[in-house]
Amino acid sequence: MTNIVLNVVVLGVLSAVTFRTLRRGRTRPLVAAALVMLLLTLVFDTLMIAVGLYVYAPDKILGIWIWGAPLEDFAYPLAAVLLVPAVWTWLGDRRAASDRPADSSTSHGAQR
Repeated sequence: MTNIVLNVVVLGVLSAVTFRTLRRGRTRPLVAAALVMLLLTLVFDTLMIAVGLYVYAPDKILGIWIWGAPLEDFAYPLAAVLLVPAVWTWLGDRRAASDRPADSSTSHGAQR
């Protein structure tokens, strides 16, 4: 399996799982975060590849390079932009639900 196939599958699953959660929020911050993450990936992946920190197997990538980073590397920041806000929202929803009293009629005594 090539990296692009894996990336498309993972991004497809993440999109399906996070769509309902992310559509409730504003899209402008997500787009801004995606642009920043893509720019950082472009710069730092290019630098890390240039100094030889890692090398790609030519048969696993498409061979399309943007500046000095393979196209497949740009799927990871997009996955993070989808997953991190969704998980943050899910955990926040869970915390808010656990902070609410189960039934206000069961509380006894005077309010303080």
